[in-house]
Amino acid sequence: MKALVYHGPGKKLWEEKPKPVLTAPTDAVVKISKTTICGTDLHIMKGDVATVTDGRILGHEGVGIIEETGDAVSNFKKGDHVLISCITSCGKCEYCKRGMYSHCEKGGWILGNIIDGTQAEYVRIPYADNSLYPIPAGSDEEALVMLSDILPTGFECGVLNGQVKPGDTVAIAGAGPVGLAALLTAQFYTPAMLIMIDMDDNRLKVSRTFGASQFVNPQKEDAVRKIFELTGNKGVDVAIEAVGVPSTFELCQSIVAPGGHIANIGVHGKKADLHLERLWSHNITITTRLVDTVTTPMLFKSVQSNKLAPEKLITHHFRLDDILHAYDVFGNAAKEQALKVILEN
Repeated sequence: MKALVYHGPGKKLWEEKPKPVLTAPTDAVVKISKTTICGTDLHIMKGDVATVTDGRILGHEGVGIIEETGDAVSNFKKGDHVLISCITSCGKCEYCKRGMYSHCEKGGWILGNIIDGTQAEYVRIPYADNSLYPIPAGSDEEALVMLSDILPTGFECGVLNGQVKPGDTVAIAGAGPVGLAALLTAQFYTPAMLIMIDMDDNRLKVSRTFGASQFVNPQKEDAVRKIFELTGNKGVDVAIEAVGVPSTFELCQSIVAPGGHIANIGVHGKKADLHLERLWSHNITITTRLVDTVTTPMLFKSVQSNKLAPEKLITHHFRLDDILHAYDVFGNAAKEQALKVILEN
């Protein structure tokens, strides 16, 4: 089969790899029909994720058709249409029993990280009963690809960890796909103000159509001053970091109000300073999280009932064998006006 293979920072090839086979009775092999590229994949390509080694097939999102199942798989069979979760869960370990599937002792975020992932014609899914979701007939595959990772990530790591409440003032640093996913799902809780921060005017424009009420471009204005003007010199109740670079994490520290929350979503490959000399007395909460996907069933229902439209995040379509071009487009998002891309096998 063909797959997108990582060969070290800045190096990737679309090449021939062996088709995956079952290695445990709880496995399933899925033929990919649609997948996508994540901002985390770009961090991998920069060398930010040390656990990804030379020869790894990238990707942790997608939908497809089950090709084969192990003897212990009871919820799925050959030919079933499934959504692949970015998080693999054994369902039995201490962390899984606590709902922390991201820290599953035998799984967690392993696809496209420490085992081969979904940017390929086929993928092996361990613990298939707990790591796949059935797709009802007539569903929008492209919308559901957004449920593999970014929608639950924006919701769980940003909105839920930030404890967004009715009437809150929320600032989201980063209007990329995961920041926009946080924007979409924050509206479940009717915050009073949703401020989007980004250096790309096109992304700020898009965020307006997604429900943002205020917009800040740090390249054109003093972001901290503007946000304090918008909030009556109080700062924001919730600051969500959705980029994964030191400057945006430090910006969140500068704009959070006393008693507020900083919710980190971004994948950080470099250290960021924590300004306790200012924040030690501010009663703030700082949270980090890797998505657990515990909210995927609820988000699935919201999409199926047309209460949530994640397909709006999709800006480009490619054939799977054109994935190198797709990476170029996704990696130059400002120039290409790209959000999420869909790759079809």
